[in-house]
Amino acid sequence: MNQSMDAMDALGRLAAVIESRKPCNGGDPGGSYVARLLTKGPDAFLKKIGEEATETVMAAKDVDHGADKSKLVYEVADLWFHCMVALAHYDLSPADVVAELERREGTSGIVEKAARKESA
Repeated sequence: MNQSMDAMDALGRLAAVIESRKPCNGGDPGGSYVARLLTKGPDAFLKKIGEEATETVMAAKDVDHGADKSKLVYEVADLWFHCMVALAHYDLSPADVVAELERREGTSGIVEKAARKESA
């Protein structure tokens, strides 16, 4: 199996765990971080996304100055995890994000951004 399929499998497994921890699926906020975040509502996990995005930026800046790249990977993993919690809350999955990336494949970022402005 190639590395991208392994990554998608890992994301799919994580998405399934997150889905199972949703309070509507029996997730216990007393024993599950995901259930606790989801019980608190969007403000809780959106705040975490903001915090993790900031930490990701700071880690990338540190790598620019010689820090270990593993810290950046660690922070991106935290960011992705919290984004996946948000996706689950809105009944979406990593596959939805991958489908959007595939839709954009081969399209210039400049052209894609201009098209969004035209449709707004």
